[in-house]
Amino acid sequence: MTDSKPTLPTPAERAAVLRTEIEQHNVRYYTQDAPTVSDADYDALMRELQAIEAEHPELVTAESPTQRVGAAPQAEFGSVRHAVPMLSLGNAFEEDDVTAFDKRVSDTLRNAGLLAADAQVTYFCELKLDGLAISLRYEDGLLVQAATRGDGQTGEDVTANIRTIKEIPGRLKGPAPKVLEVRGEVLMTRADFERLNQAQAERGEKIFVNPRNAAAGSLRQLDSRITGQRRLTFFAYSWGEVQGLPRGESDVYDEPAPGVREASTLPRDSHGDMLAWLAEIGLPVNVAHNHRAQGAAGLMAFYRQVGEIRADLPYDIDGVVYKVDALPAQRVLGFVARAPRFAVAHKFPAEEATTELLGIEVQVGRTGAITPVARLAPVFVGGVTVTNATLHNEDEIRRKDVRVGDTVIVRRAGDVIPEVVGPVLQKREGDPPLFVMPTACPVCGSAIERLEDEAIARCTGGLFCAAQRKQTLLHAAGRKALDIEGLGEKLVDQLVESGRVKSLADLYSLKGAELAALDRMGEKSAENLVQAIDKARQPTLGRLLFALGIRHVGETTARDTARHFGSIDAVMNADEEALLAVPDVGPVVAGSIHRFFAEPHNREIVDLLRQQGVEPVAEAQPQGTTLAGKTFVLTGTMPNWTREEATMHIQAAGGKVSGSVSKKTAYVVSGEDAGSKLKKAQELGVTILDEDGLKALLGQG
Repeated sequence: MTDSKPTLPTPAERAAVLRTEIEQHNVRYYTQDAPTVSDADYDALMRELQAIEAEHPELVTAESPTQRVGAAPQAEFGSVRHAVPMLSLGNAFEEDDVTAFDKRVSDTLRNAGLLAADAQVTYFCELKLDGLAISLRYEDGLLVQAATRGDGQTGEDVTANIRTIKEIPGRLKGPAPKVLEVRGEVLMTRADFERLNQAQAERGEKIFVNPRNAAAGSLRQLDSRITGQRRLTFFAYSWGEVQGLPRGESDVYDEPAPGVREASTLPRDSHGDMLAWLAEIGLPVNVAHNHRAQGAAGLMAFYRQVGEIRADLPYDIDGVVYKVDALPAQRVLGFVARAPRFAVAHKFPAEEATTELLGIEVQVGRTGAITPVARLAPVFVGGVTVTNATLHNEDEIRRKDVRVGDTVIVRRAGDVIPEVVGPVLQKREGDPPLFVMPTACPVCGSAIERLEDEAIARCTGGLFCAAQRKQTLLHAAGRKALDIEGLGEKLVDQLVESGRVKSLADLYSLKGAELAALDRMGEKSAENLVQAIDKARQPTLGRLLFALGIRHVGETTARDTARHFGSIDAVMNADEEALLAVPDVGPVVAGSIHRFFAEPHNREIVDLLRQQGVEPVAEAQPQGTTLAGKTFVLTGTMPNWTREEATMHIQAAGGKVSGSVSKKTAYVVSGEDAGSKLKKAQELGVTILDEDGLKALLGQG
């Protein structure tokens, strides 16, 4: 009798075992922070799997760990339309904001019969991670696409880069829905951030200012192999589209709850339980710091608790998030504008730090405005290392008594520009001199002047000043002006500094070949920019007037002026009296427009634009006269229309929208969280409408 030899696994069987084992190690390392093998042992498993797949290419799958370390560079990111929009959250900053949020939620749910009179709302509380929002799309359990938030409707396709994040499963565990969109945050831990910056410094490459920027920069690499070399982390916190639940995951409710239009098709009936389900099918969820709380008092207790451990967390957060836990209640509460009514982000207060004021320099803006800027000894505040901060204007510097050499307090909150709060006078040495505004522009040498009734000093160089030229071009390319996509700050810097673009008209003569030769510009990007510039050869007259950067002329004034005069020649030839006939144009604006076109070089710009084929089209006139002569003021947030949409409807009916309430105001349209404008309207006896009232007035009720 001969001994039987053990049957060796086939390559397919061994590959399957290796994939499972490696994925388990990924979870232990990246999610649980409890690795059970050394890096060397992990690398040995990976090398064995790579060898099998190299010898048997037919065994390679998209979800294999070997396929998540990067791929060849992509030409550019594609765009992804979100099946369910990725909305932002409203913010709370004070305890009163949290109390008001809880009251609005409680009142709505009691009116809908979903909350007893003496009961408190149950909330699900989470950390507000400081990273990059991502949507992952799984089909039949396989990761097929990943996209950034973008504008909420459309994001960037970063699928190849997301596959390099080892804790994001390529295949979900067990039976999975036909379609599942998972929303979450990609971030970088502080330890990984320090390691990355150390490596960047050793290579003489860019140093990132904070973990969030490092994570965002890593995820937007065109070469996903670079992303794969940087350690990123992911936590799921919500979901988008869900279709075709697997067998055994039946609907929670067969009939709609009170106030709900349709029944749920989700496998769980609360937000917290949905996140637990996501964890069950293999997605990383931040379970360690998620918490249920009752009422406003419970929310504030969670906020204070997180504040105490914030510094000890391995990653940055900038607040906490409160969500109504019950999904039927969420559907009753619904959405307002671009945010849900059932959730709010409670932000931590602005952070402050002290540092030395090394110097005060001035910057030149688009309109020639001279802004003093503090040059600071580097200080970490609000999640970033700050070296510059705004000082606003000369009067503010005098009011705060800020002097070079002072120890100053610097404040930063969220993405707000850092500012100098004031000096620490106890640490001032001697009597340093006061700041004096320079008399000449630091960029072009033109005189700096300050009008008696203004706080801002300005360079008089106009488009002769390269700084103003750059800012003017960026303004003109903006979405509300000529909407030239792809014309960014770094590109404008190159075009102006090289002397290639001296005015707005020069943009229209740019060729693809010369653009492609510039730094950070490939042939495809250059081609796209040329197409965007060509598309901007026929802007509406209002957009062109706004793009010219006339002082005091905003988007609405530009459109009203265009509608009134009908052509660019009529506007250029109008005197101040004629300009005053434009609705809501007063002496200051009329004088600014008249002076702008009285300058020969500004008229020359218009002529040069025409020579480049730029011909503005007439602005569309209001389609009705229902509200002719009526002035509206909008305040608060409406249930369905954004302010821009409401303004469009009012103007289309011949009405006007103003930013302040006066005796001339015909109606104030008030929404949720209306402010002082509503109070003033009540004091003046102005008619107050809600969104439905406005629609009825427009004949849309």
